[in-house]
Amino acid sequence: MLYHTSIIGGLAAGVLARLFMLRLDYRQYPTYPHDLITHIALGSIASLIGAVLIPALLLKQYTAVTFLALAAEQFRNVRNMERETLTKLEETELVPRGLDYIEGIARTFEARNYLTMFTAIVAGGLIVWFGWIYAAAAAAIIILLLQFIKTGSVVGDIAEVNVARLHFQGPVLMVEDIFMMNVGLAATRDKILSEGLAVLINPKDDNGRAILHSVGQRQAILHTAAALLGTKRDIGEPDFMPLARKNIDTGAVGLFILPLEKDFECLRNIIERTPVLESASRKPLDTQAGRIASD
Repeated sequence: MLYHTSIIGGLAAGVLARLFMLRLDYRQYPTYPHDLITHIALGSIASLIGAVLIPALLLKQYTAVTFLALAAEQFRNVRNMERETLTKLEETELVPRGLDYIEGIARTFEARNYLTMFTAIVAGGLIVWFGWIYAAAAAAIIILLLQFIKTGSVVGDIAEVNVARLHFQGPVLMVEDIFMMNVGLAATRDKILSEGLAVLINPKDDNGRAILHSVGQRQAILHTAAALLGTKRDIGEPDFMPLARKNIDTGAVGLFILPLEKDFECLRNIIERTPVLESASRKPLDTQAGRIASD
């Protein structure tokens, strides 16, 4: 009976942890009930596998451990499923996420199933050895830690975002002294000057400069800004495409967007809260050569 209670408690803790980690946000994915059901179902399976692990080991049913290997394979398939789905959706995005952002989201969904399983294992084990009170307290602590862990670094941690001058040199659109693109039509240039926004993203140190060097990181910033502020770009209108290009001498990034809502403070907040992608995260200052080069 104790083992049955342990399995039920571990399953409940794992499912609850997965529900806390499954939250709709600016990335707008998943958004449909079918996607939510898929992830809740996979989270429930992960919870069940984790919940039965401790009772199986205590009953010397060591073959049950093979379920962990099977689960790992299935969760890798979750990453592939997310990657394929988001890659197909890229074809209809006016401002794409970028492959780096997609890979980061896919890894996140895979990792959250492992965290769900871990929560169920801990809760189930504590019920067996110490009782419900300790298990409930541990599950609550793990869920709070998961909320902290999944936050990660954001662009505001590695760079400063300031308003920038948007202007033309002949037909060339410039953000401060950074070349953006050629705009041929005078009417289009007037619209960009009157309705466009420009910011300068200045890295705080060499680590920030290395991160902003990543094209994938810059594309993630553009997608996030367009998703929240909106963009006036439509099919076949390359002149209204949001752009982020860097100053090759300083590493600062100039960003231009023609938003539906012209609000600089909102744009600054969006950029500062954009996550730093795992694939873009680099820390040259953590190496001796990087520190010497920065001096």
